[in-house]
Amino acid sequence: MPRPHEPLPVLVVGALGVVFGDIGTSPLYALQTVFSIHHNAVAPTESDVLGVISMVTWCLLIIVTVTYIGLIMRADNQGEGGILALTALVLRKLSTASGGGGREAAVALVLGVLGAALFFGDSLITPAISVLSAFEGIEVIGSVPNAVILPGALTVLTVLFAVQRRGTARIGRSFGVVMVIWFLTLAAMGLPHLLANPSVLRAVSPHYAIAFMVERPLVAFIAMGAVVLTITGAEALYADMGHFGRRPIALAWAALVLPALLLNYFGQGALLLADPSAVVNPFFSMVPGALRLPLVLLAACATVIASQAVISGAFSVSRQAVRLSLLPRLRITQTSARHGGQIYVGSVNTLLFLGVMTLVLVFRRSEALAAAYGLAVTATIILVLALFLLYSRRILGWPLWQVVLLGAIVGGLELVLLAANVVKIPAGGWLPLVIAAVLSTVMLTWKRGSRIMFGRRRAMEGPIADFVAGPARAVQRVPGLAVYPHGDPTTVPLALRTGVELNRVMHEHVVIVTMKHIGVPHVHRDDRVVVDVLGDPADGIIHISYLVGFHDSQDVPAALRAALTRSGPAHADCAKGCPAHIPDLEIDPDEAVYFLSVFRIEPGQDPTLPRWQKALFRQLERASANRTQVLHLPPARTVVMGAEAVL
Repeated sequence: MPRPHEPLPVLVVGALGVVFGDIGTSPLYALQTVFSIHHNAVAPTESDVLGVISMVTWCLLIIVTVTYIGLIMRADNQGEGGILALTALVLRKLSTASGGGGREAAVALVLGVLGAALFFGDSLITPAISVLSAFEGIEVIGSVPNAVILPGALTVLTVLFAVQRRGTARIGRSFGVVMVIWFLTLAAMGLPHLLANPSVLRAVSPHYAIAFMVERPLVAFIAMGAVVLTITGAEALYADMGHFGRRPIALAWAALVLPALLLNYFGQGALLLADPSAVVNPFFSMVPGALRLPLVLLAACATVIASQAVISGAFSVSRQAVRLSLLPRLRITQTSARHGGQIYVGSVNTLLFLGVMTLVLVFRRSEALAAAYGLAVTATIILVLALFLLYSRRILGWPLWQVVLLGAIVGGLELVLLAANVVKIPAGGWLPLVIAAVLSTVMLTWKRGSRIMFGRRRAMEGPIADFVAGPARAVQRVPGLAVYPHGDPTTVPLALRTGVELNRVMHEHVVIVTMKHIGVPHVHRDDRVVVDVLGDPADGIIHISYLVGFHDSQDVPAALRAALTRSGPAHADCAKGCPAHIPDLEIDPDEAVYFLSVFRIEPGQDPTLPRWQKALFRQLERASANRTQVLHLPPARTVVMGAEAVL
């Protein structure tokens, strides 16, 4: 969440460096794609240029300014945004309001899964298209051979992914300054051409966009498929809201980003009206030859920042997906001791690197990736809007007419953009669809399989109340502290039940620790520990619920230490959940022994899932991160015990 002690200008500059990298680099390739040979029906004539610039202007105003900045960013999950944060918020509110939400909750979950899957596709395409488009500026320089474009892009991307494990704390401080320079450069590039041909300002009127669509509907439809590239990164405004807050992002957009983008797009339009030959690369053609090489270098820096933002976003979405039980356990490394959002997920970084390298080598040109990029962007913003409309109607209680009106205006425009990109599926639009289909299948399979296996595990574990009142009282107690990480506070950890049944002994002090994910970004440390003495404060068996958000670490030893620092006289109603005190424990948490319950899945003839889904689920389970590492358990003091089931 944003740090309130930091002054507003610092937060604004920080937002420029993280939030706006993607949409800020769109001028590199957006208009070039509109007028490229692949869209040869769109010509650099006055009517076409004015129509396209008018479309760009009103897409930025309606979709980004009004919808995202004005409306969607108000739907925050404790200050956090993004499609999975919104999904968690909707699911929690529906569950509270109607005891689970039923069909609406299922719809919200599917929308969130599809949106997250498309975001991962965006995370592959953004670095490839952004860095390639920056290096393609070499083509208009003349003094540098074009043969360096592909190797240069591959080298920059390799370095970018290689430094991810170091975290972004240090380099992130300079991102904002670079992006301020970038946006000022965008404005400075467009202003001279706009002053030389101010007639292009007529495109401010939506009349020219409407006339373009009426007079040449097919051409306008084709153009819309590429115009959507001007709003790439709109979802980042929402997804990165938790880092800076809505106000700094809105201020940065209104004061610098939107004016700079409009000046640059209008400048490119004015240049095309004056010199139609500049259609080959209107962005780099706006500056004199002597300035093009420095501009290429600045553009490369800006595209690296845009890529960094989307890669970091992929890490955050991965962690949110794990906490929502949409992905198996991942090994997550915290790269900053101060800021919970700065993490590194090695497996995700490796997959992104391999995917981006493949895209660059296969497509080789930013224009070739544009079709794939446009479809990913439009599908994502439609899913976000659909979730927001559900949130507005069911949670905020908007009147039906307001929901319908917003859906008709904004949703109608977004559906037109989507339709214009659907026709480009054979030209590359299939890529994000394939990625989304694969990842959605993975997430929904894991969700369904986990629910089935969780039910079977509950049956094997049995109720904790019966265990404490029966078998736990009939065994010999041995000195020491045994800690059992366990996901379900109502059942017995398998390791504990197995130890008692086989060995007939139990430690003098038994602590069961449950990491409880509550669907919010962060839980304040003073609110994390909830203790239940399980009916008898004197029997040495207690349960600790450690509340975590999807940006908090699952650190079991830290949970134990937090609970022990609050030990004191037990309240009479502690059995109901005592947040502040637990019975006095004269023990050292550094001497605790951790018993980890493992539930292994073996192939079988179970009919609850199709054979291919069972195979996929088992593979995902095997690929899950080591629970000892995920829960930060000390390996030398961790014992692994468990059982197996067939699926």
